Amino acid sequence: MTQPVSPLPDRGPTGRRTAKGPLSGSAARRVERPAPLRQVVYEALAELIVNRTLEPGQHLVEADLAEYLGVSRQPVREALQRLQTEGWVDLRPAQGAFVHLPTDEEADHLLGVRTVLEAYSARLAAGQAGPDDVKRLWELHKEGLDALDADDIEGVVAANSALHAFITELSGNSVLAEMIGLVDRRVRWYYTPIARPRGQDAWHEHAQLIEAIAAKDAVVAEEIMTRHTERTRQAFHERPPEEPQS
Repeated sequence: MTQPVSPLPDRGPTGRRTAKGPLSGSAARRVERPAPLRQVVYEALAELIVNRTLEPGQHLVEADLAEYLGVSRQPVREALQRLQTEGWVDLRPAQGAFVHLPTDEEADHLLGVRTVLEAYSARLAAGQAGPDDVKRLWELHKEGLDALDADDIEGVVAANSALHAFITELSGNSVLAEMIGLVDRRVRWYYTPIARPRGQDAWHEHAQLIEAIAAKDAVVAEEIMTRHTERTRQAFHERPPEEPQS
């Protein structure tokens, strides 16, 4: 029987903040099989980074992560190497692994591409959506407002992603869906720290977008989505600066 993870100091022998601090304060998320273990560990660590349980600049200790996930250190090491290749983690000689600290330029490039893709997606969705689709959009909108009212930031981010993903699905363009899927996880990473300040404004914009899609007004839907995603990009640049963990 697996022993529970005990609370541990959040600073290691070198004095650096380790993964144990935020991890010990929440319920352990034991990974499940039968998917290949290295893939499951990779997905688990990526989500911990996206939802900022593991914060930008934070030192990652293999032993701590392995204990938290209930696995050996080998799949954690493999996952960290893959995350480093994909830009989520920085591996520093003689120092170890750290969650990547995104630059404004990186965010600007990705969110700019997102604006182009999402605006086209909204335009296509307006020509495809039927009454049941519009009903589902309003349901997703309500989920976002409910999460916002409960100050459930993880829920807000999930609802935001789900609503945008459904609009992409409605576009009927599989190539577009694939391209948006490539940036979705990083968009969620950038959106998490601004989900609260964007708050009601973002969901009001979502409501305007749904109304345009329901009216089958492709031009207006595209314009609203363009403004919406550009305001998200602006909000990211106006957020308080993120400092590396020390």
